[in-house]
Amino acid sequence: MSSLLIIDGTAIAYRAFYAIRDLSAADGRPTNAVYGFIRMIRQLERIWRPAFRIVAFDGGIPEDRLTVLETYKAQREEMPDPLRNQLPEINEYLYRADIATILLDGYEADDVMATLARIALDTVSEVLVATSDKDMFQIVGERVSVVPPSKSDMRMGPAEVQDKTGVSPERIVDWLAMVGDSSDNIPGVPGIGSKTATRLIIEFGSVDHIYESLSKVKPDRIRNALNENRDIIARNIGLMTLRSDLPCHIDWDAAKVREPDPEKLKPFFERMEFHAMIKELVQE
Repeated sequence: MSSLLIIDGTAIAYRAFYAIRDLSAADGRPTNAVYGFIRMIRQLERIWRPAFRIVAFDGGIPEDRLTVLETYKAQREEMPDPLRNQLPEINEYLYRADIATILLDGYEADDVMATLARIALDTVSEVLVATSDKDMFQIVGERVSVVPPSKSDMRMGPAEVQDKTGVSPERIVDWLAMVGDSSDNIPGVPGIGSKTATRLIIEFGSVDHIYESLSKVKPDRIRNALNENRDIIARNIGLMTLRSDLPCHIDWDAAKVREPDPEKLKPFFERMEFHAMIKELVQE
């Protein structure tokens, strides 16, 4: 049984940066994001033992989403300079470690990962997507699971997604369309929270079926909110549905997991002053 591990590189870099606050080289260069990134990648590989792996990075916000919602992700602050300055080192590590990467200009990592997962199912038996973004729950299936970086030993398949949200992966977009997503600055329907959205989907099956039976929705407050915000829900469904048809492919040879080459990694670890990692290279 072979598997592909797709890693949300941008999210992991951010998580590493904020998880390890005070780590720098002797000359003052911050190295916390690089160090944490490497540790998190290695932990994922150690736990899941994938045959293939790819790290996906954000390439920007698509214009079509901004056209639909001008304020999409507008609340997010610019990447901090101390993190941005470490991205070249993260990329150098990935190159030296023979870890395949992908970044498509003008496309978000979520859409890239959704496309890679779809493509991969023709070749591997299982796809694991390491990400903290709940949007990715919509692509979960019997052979596609999400691995939260905060709990890297947890595989979230259809049952786990349903336990967490109350709805199946097929209904995640409908659920999010009503609830909204504050992390992406997408407002939902006023007065409808996650519990109410879950109840509506369980009772009626989908957003389409809710509107087909709108007169049966109770209480009146919720029925009126749904009726008054049809456009918002339709807009959100379009915004939140991930694309899986992007112009990319998988180079399976490049994505194959190989033993690290100490001769390639040692000079990098020395320059970054990652002494513990140098010792681990020798032990490997």
